[in-house]
Amino acid sequence: MKNLTDSFVYLGHWPSAGSFGFNTDILATNPINLSVVFGVLIFFGKGVLNDLLDNRKQRILNTIRNSEELREGAIQQLENARVRLRKVETEADQFRVNGYSEIEQEKLNLINSTYRTLKQLENYKNETILFEQQRTINQVRKRVFQQALQGAIGTLNSCLSNELHLRTINANIGMFGTMKEITD
Repeated sequence: MKNLTDSFVYLGHWPSAGSFGFNTDILATNPINLSVVFGVLIFFGKGVLNDLLDNRKQRILNTIRNSEELREGAIQQLENARVRLRKVETEADQFRVNGYSEIEQEKLNLINSTYRTLKQLENYKNETILFEQQRTINQVRKRVFQQALQGAIGTLNSCLSNELHLRTINANIGMFGTMKEITD
C-alpha cells in the first residue's frame, strides 16, 4: 500500500516539460502499438459500423415502406370517403328535389281540399238559408192563417147564431185539415 501512495506523491514532483516539440523516438511514442490498435479498430470497427449502418438502412427502408403503405391506405380511405360524400350529396339532392316536389304536391292537394271544403260549406250555408227561409215563410203563413181564422171566428161569433157558427167551424176545420195535408 505504501508503494501506491508513494507513486501518487512522486507524480506531484514531476518537472513540467519546458517546451513543446516532436518526439522522434519511435519506441517512446509507440507508433507500432498505435498502428496495431488503429488497424484492429478499423478492421473490426468496419464490420460493426457496416452492420450498424445496414441495420439503420433497413430500419429506414422499412419505415419508408410502412409510410408508403399507410399513405396508400390513407389515399384509399380518402377516395372511399369522397365516393361516399358524392353518393350522400346525390341522395341529398334527390331528397331535396323530391321534397320540393312533394311539398308542391301537398300544397296543391291542400289548396284543392280547402277549395272543396269551402264549396261544401257554401252549399251547406245556402241549404241552411233556404231551409230557414222556408221555415220562416211557413211560420208567417201559419200566423197569418191563425190571425185570419181568429178574425173570421170573431166576426162569425158576433154575426152568426150558434147553429150557423158550428157549421162554419166544421167547414173551416175541414179546410184546415185539407190545407195541412197539402203543406205536409
